[in-house]
Amino acid sequence: MELTTVKDALTIILNNSEEFGIEEIEFMHSAGRVLKENIVADRDFPPFNRVSMDGVAFSSKAFNEGIRKFKIEGIQAAGSKQLTLKNEHHCIEAMTGAMLPNNTDVVIQYELITIENGFATINLDTVKKYQNVHLKGLDRKKNDVLISKNTIISAAEIGVLATVGKSKVKVGKQPRVMIVSTGNELVEVTETPAEHQIRRSNVYTLVALLEKLNIKAETSHILDDKDTLQTNIQSFLKDNDVLLFSGAVSKGKFDFIPEVLDNLGVEKLFHKVKQRPGKPFWFGKKGAKTVFAFPGNPVSTFVSCLKYFYPWYNKSIGLNFESKHEAILNEDFYFKPNLTYFLQVKLNQENGKLLATPIAGKGSGDLANLIDSDAFLELPHNRSNFIKGEVFPLLTYR
Repeated sequence: MELTTVKDALTIILNNSEEFGIEEIEFMHSAGRVLKENIVADRDFPPFNRVSMDGVAFSSKAFNEGIRKFKIEGIQAAGSKQLTLKNEHHCIEAMTGAMLPNNTDVVIQYELITIENGFATINLDTVKKYQNVHLKGLDRKKNDVLISKNTIISAAEIGVLATVGKSKVKVGKQPRVMIVSTGNELVEVTETPAEHQIRRSNVYTLVALLEKLNIKAETSHILDDKDTLQTNIQSFLKDNDVLLFSGAVSKGKFDFIPEVLDNLGVEKLFHKVKQRPGKPFWFGKKGAKTVFAFPGNPVSTFVSCLKYFYPWYNKSIGLNFESKHEAILNEDFYFKPNLTYFLQVKLNQENGKLLATPIAGKGSGDLANLIDSDAFLELPHNRSNFIKGEVFPLLTYR
């Protein structure tokens, strides 16, 4: 059976993205979510001529007529109604954030004036009109788009949402995801494994990878029994948008997942990809339900999630799904099989260049090796020798 290339596998996956709908949530719970409406200014920004320095406000016309000593009429505080200068030869003390008083057009900070006996003397030879004044509408005009749809909401966007009074905001719904491990050899994290067993780790790696996307996934473990697998997976398909499997997709005697999915009417779109690690990867659909069945080796699961699930999710939720990350190979590297190779690398910056140094591992089961590296460098399948200084695509996870 001919293997699906990495490029074709990704194309198939992206062509089968899904929309999960829109929900409205409290703005303070929206960090990390994807905005699904344009946020517009409900008024000019700033909404008035705003004082930007603590000092005194006066008329530049009076200053240009030679007046340097101004009688203080009052104080314009931030948050108080706008005062009006009654005599153009006088001034008003004005605080940062306050409205610029009527009949004034200059603010000079306290450090450049002298105040004695109720008079302010300006210790300058020249002033400019609207000096130290943040003019109304200078930043944005009413109805300007402040945040565009399909933006990931961060602390910066939270502040803008608050400023325009958006106490509730429309965001993309997250998919309901079930992460499933299989195998009689797996026990829970809290258990002490027997000599022939290992702790269940891949599902928690996937949970953590999905949490970076603000997806709260459920997990389940099913023993290597075909009927039990079929009953449970049928229920999971009904209740979830996405199933992520780790294991039981290769050629082993107990690798039942492809057969069970076929029995349940899940259409196989490909099985086995021209890559290492992660060659046995299976992908399919049943209506709007999407199934990613990753190989059980830890590094295979890890890299496949980054390479395939992340772009699928980003396209589904309306984000840019194309990775632009690249790095420079920092050592010659040789890989003979005609497979795309995801090389584990350590990253460092030198003279503004991102260098990727290969990290020797012991295969796709070497979970601990992920701790020593920062990313995967994607080496193409049609060659064996990779030369120091060449640039390749990068999948980062730190």
